[in-house]
Amino acid sequence: MISSARLAAPRRAIAAAGATATLALTLAACGSSSDSSSMPGMDHGSKPSTVSSSSASPSTGGMPGMDHEASGNGMSDSQDGYRLTSKDTTLPSGQQAGYRFTVTGPADKPVTDFALDQTKRMHFYAIRSDLTGFQHVHPAMAADGTWTADLSALTPGSWRVFASFTPDTGRGKGKDLVLSRTLTVPGNAKQTPLPAPATSTQVDGYTVTVKGEPMPGMAHPLTVSIAKDGRPVTDLEPYLDTYAHLTAFHEGDVSFAHLHPTTKVSDGNGGPDLSFHAELPTSGNWRLFLQFQTGGKLHTAALTLRVG
Repeated sequence: MISSARLAAPRRAIAAAGATATLALTLAACGSSSDSSSMPGMDHGSKPSTVSSSSASPSTGGMPGMDHEASGNGMSDSQDGYRLTSKDTTLPSGQQAGYRFTVTGPADKPVTDFALDQTKRMHFYAIRSDLTGFQHVHPAMAADGTWTADLSALTPGSWRVFASFTPDTGRGKGKDLVLSRTLTVPGNAKQTPLPAPATSTQVDGYTVTVKGEPMPGMAHPLTVSIAKDGRPVTDLEPYLDTYAHLTAFHEGDVSFAHLHPTTKVSDGNGGPDLSFHAELPTSGNWRLFLQFQTGGKLHTAALTLRVG
């Protein structure tokens, strides 16, 4: 007869293999009402875009926009020896303004070498504390490492600005980082209640529908479908090396999440269905901002997604 000791070793090996497979599957797995009340100041720098408001690390292998994934939630001005610095603590209300900042590295010197991420070396976001006033721009860098983000008119209130980048040299080479700081726009600040969660919204005559049920701290797929006049849209133009750009901010703390596109860009136009890899770290309401382009015009749709 075979002893129990001799049987135990194969059993332990099988159990370990099963646990490894389960972990691999978990890591590989990467939500209909509507309302079109508008929010002020939600655009993309030099290309104005009407925005709707609805009430409603490792490589991932060949998926566009997923070669890197930003670590952290962007709620700090420093990480891994890199720091976002700026002398600008306020910006004027109701007029265009430039926000100047620098990214310093572990050697406490300005970083000037950045890798391309979705065709840009720096993605810069401005979001008001009540999740209105969203802007996404691509700032210009001077030779000394000083960046200037040209922002459209801001409304009074508390804002948080995010810099998303990937160092191309030094200790952090190849690591996606998101750093942020707060700033104040003086004036009579009026808080706008967050629209209720919904699965669809409208912008510029387009209907945007989000399908998926993400859970906090877990990777889940999201599908975005775009239609116009009841018909699927198939003339989406390539934008930032994809057919749509999706960003999310958490209600309350304004933490950041970049939802990576998994739909590959072909030689022609895209649509109507777009896939995203969504990993929203905490439960609660997240405000999603989807940007897509047709006929040379950028559109920005916003809706609230409940997680958990």
